[in-house]
Amino acid sequence: MNKPFSQACENNKQPILAILTNVFSKNTHVLEIGSGTGQHATYFGQLLPHLTWQTSDLPVNHPGIHSWLSEAALTNVLKPIVIDLNETWPIGNTAIDAIYTANTLHIISWALVVKFFEGIADNLKPGANVCIYGPFNYQGKFTSESNANFDLWLKERDKNSGIRDIEAILALASSAGLNLIDDHTMPANNRLLVFKKQ
Repeated sequence: MNKPFSQACENNKQPILAILTNVFSKNTHVLEIGSGTGQHATYFGQLLPHLTWQTSDLPVNHPGIHSWLSEAALTNVLKPIVIDLNETWPIGNTAIDAIYTANTLHIISWALVVKFFEGIADNLKPGANVCIYGPFNYQGKFTSESNANFDLWLKERDKNSGIRDIEAILALASSAGLNLIDDHTMPANNRLLVFKKQ
């Protein structure tokens, strides 16, 4: 089966799992925003079988996600739904009690980053956990030369993308009712932010 493949997902899945195992230990239904290739969903779904893992992305990425899910054949990992951050999240009364997203906030526009947190405010109940993985700037500075180069590459392909300032992210998170619980250092100059909804 010709599946899409992300080397970054392959490299970071084990360090992320080590944290999710603890953070999501009492959760039951995770919504992944921006499932990309589907690699994280199948890996985490297999090793965290107590979770129902709902994949989501724009329609263009659904065939790739379906290919990973079909091969893994996991009953707890659900077929992708369409989540466009400009629109209301189509989750109805689903008992979502956790959000996971990886390598998304620097890809989408800042306007959509704002919409992402508005979606959390509108859809998550108190006590829910939110995990956000990716690179961030601190005090307006890149944490590495490689991140600075990555930011240039991002802006060349899309002027609205780029590595976000952690202070701005935390302000949006606070406005969405999220408290920062942990800020984990991860491989390749990335971070894993862990929040809890008030």
